[in-house]
Amino acid sequence: MKLLQLLLILAFFQFHQICSRVIQPSQSPPVAPSPWPERFHAVLYMNLSTGYPQITNLWYDWPKGRNVNIMQKQLKDQVYDVEWDNGTSFYYTLAGNGACRTMYFEVGIPRPDWLDGANYLGREYSNGFLCNVWEKVDFIWYYEDVVTKIPVRWDFYDGIITHVMTFEVGAVLEDSQVQAPEYCFQEGKDQFLNTAFE
Repeated sequence: MKLLQLLLILAFFQFHQICSRVIQPSQSPPVAPSPWPERFHAVLYMNLSTGYPQITNLWYDWPKGRNVNIMQKQLKDQVYDVEWDNGTSFYYTLAGNGACRTMYFEVGIPRPDWLDGANYLGREYSNGFLCNVWEKVDFIWYYEDVVTKIPVRWDFYDGIITHVMTFEVGAVLEDSQVQAPEYCFQEGKDQFLNTAFE
């Protein structure tokens, strides 16, 4: 009887290892990642490398050349991150006195096909979804549902893990929601970054 129980336990562990391991690219043909839709809204739950949880509403709008992140850390003011295709980004709060920082990033917003050329790693289960997994320039690991082709998760090199909670293709944020406030164009409004992004 004990021998039978031991054999069953060993068989269970072997089965579990087979089912949970990543299928390496050599065992399955490389798969190309799906391009992002030109417009979508996603609610993201993020485990930040600083230890703080964050909910982000991501509004991606390629035709209008903008990417909007509305970020909410626990018990903190909401922070808006409005990124434009010309590389200009505005980080601002609307609460209290309001504060803003303008930054410039040479690359602008990601193209819908920004994952082209990513290294295919195979398949892996993530949060209960069977995903194709890619790595891009040792910076991001991207998980896409095998069946629906919807992103499930992406991880950054610095420890940030992003879980996609909802993904609504075609959703558009109103233009009035993305206009940086007037004080973004004044001096001395950038002090909030020291506390808002902790």
